[in-house]
Amino acid sequence: MGSNGEHALESRLLKTGSERLALLGKHADVLMQAYTRDEVPLESLSDSALRKLLAARILWRPDEQSGVKLAPKVRELIAEMLADETRRHVNADVAETLELIRALVHSYREARSRGEHWRLEQQLMRLRQEVDDLNGRFADAIDSLWQRLNSDFGFVSQLNDKIRENDRAQKQIARLLDGLALIDFDELIELVGSDGSLRKLLISQLQQQLSNHYTGLREVQRRLIELMARFRKQQARSRLISGMAAFMREHPGFVPGNYARRSEVPVLVNQAAPLSAAAAPALDRNLDSRLLAELLHQLPQPRHTTQTVEAAAPAQAQESSLAAARQQALKQDVEHFYMSVIDQPQAEPVSALEYLRESPLEWPDEIWLFQVISEYQGLPRSDQKAFRLKQQESQASQFNHLRLIHDVELQLAV
Repeated sequence: MGSNGEHALESRLLKTGSERLALLGKHADVLMQAYTRDEVPLESLSDSALRKLLAARILWRPDEQSGVKLAPKVRELIAEMLADETRRHVNADVAETLELIRALVHSYREARSRGEHWRLEQQLMRLRQEVDDLNGRFADAIDSLWQRLNSDFGFVSQLNDKIRENDRAQKQIARLLDGLALIDFDELIELVGSDGSLRKLLISQLQQQLSNHYTGLREVQRRLIELMARFRKQQARSRLISGMAAFMREHPGFVPGNYARRSEVPVLVNQAAPLSAAAAPALDRNLDSRLLAELLHQLPQPRHTTQTVEAAAPAQAQESSLAAARQQALKQDVEHFYMSVIDQPQAEPVSALEYLRESPLEWPDEIWLFQVISEYQGLPRSDQKAFRLKQQESQASQFNHLRLIHDVELQLAV
C-alpha cells in the first residue's frame, strides 16, 4: 500500500475519532444517566442525536424489549475512568463472565429469600448489565469482522496479505464459536429455577440473542469462504501469468504451435473423447444398390433348429390376455345396462342388482356394482349430469362408520 493510501486511512481515522469523541462530550449528561440507570433516558435525546449515537456504536439496542443501552465498551471506559471496580471488566473471557453471572444469580436468590428488595433490584440490574455486556462483546466482534471484510481487505494490496487476513478472521470466528459453546442453557435453566425475571433474562432473551449471533457468524463465515475461493482463483491466475512471463523472458523467440495441425497432440490438450462416425445405408441412391445387395448376400444365414410336429405344443392364451378379455366383457355388459336405462320410457330408476338377476349374466354382485359405479365416475362431467346415481348404503355397525353399499339405482335425469 502506498503513501497516499496510508495518508487517506489516517485522515479517515482522525475524522471519525474526532466526531465520536465530540459526541461523547456533547451528550455526557445523558450517557452518565444511562450508566447509573442501566438504560438511556430517551426523553433527553432528539431523534437525530439518537441515530448518531447508535451509528457511532456509543449506544446500542440489544432487542426491542430491552430498550437502548450503553455499549459495553463505553460502560467499561466510564468504569475505568471512575475506578468503579464493580462494573469494570478485568477479564473479557466468556467463562469469567459466566462465573460472574452464576455468582450474581446466587446473590439474587439469597436476597429474595431474605426479603431484601433493594438488594434484589441491584443484583437484577447487575445481571442485566452482565448479559448486555456479554451480548455486546459478541455483537462488537461480529461487527468488527464485517468492518474488516468491507475495509481492511480493500486496503491490502498484496494477494498473500489478503489471504492471511482471511485466515485471521477465520480463527477469530472459531474463537467466538468456542465462546458461544460455553453457554449451556440446561445449566442456566437449572440455575434460575422458577423465577420469572431470571428465566426471561437468562433463557428466552439470551437464547434469542445467541441465535442472532450464530446467524451473523454464519453469514460472515460464508462471505469469508467466498472471498477465499476468489483469492485462491486470483492467486492461481497470477502465478500462471507470472510463470508465463518468466518463460517468455527466458525464451524471447518462443512462438506457440498450431495444435490443430499437429498429428501428435499433447495429452494436456487432447482431452476430448474420440467421435464415432454414424453410418446408414442410402436406399434412395441407385448407384449404391449393387453394393448393398452384395453386403446383404454376405450376411450370415440364421440357423433354425428343426422341430417335429408331435413335439409342438398347442398355443395357449396368456393369463393377462384372458383377464383383459374378461374385463372388456364386464365393461360391455355395464354399457348395455346404461343403454337400457336410457331406453326406459318413463325415466324410472333401475336397480343394478335387479337388472343383473333378470339378465342371463353371471357376474358376482360386488364386481357388478363396482363396475357400475366406476363407469359412472369415468364419464365426463357433461355426461354425468344426464344420469342420477343413488347408492343404497348403510353403516357397518354402531362402532364402525364404514358405509356398505347394498345396491345402486340409476335413473335418467329429465
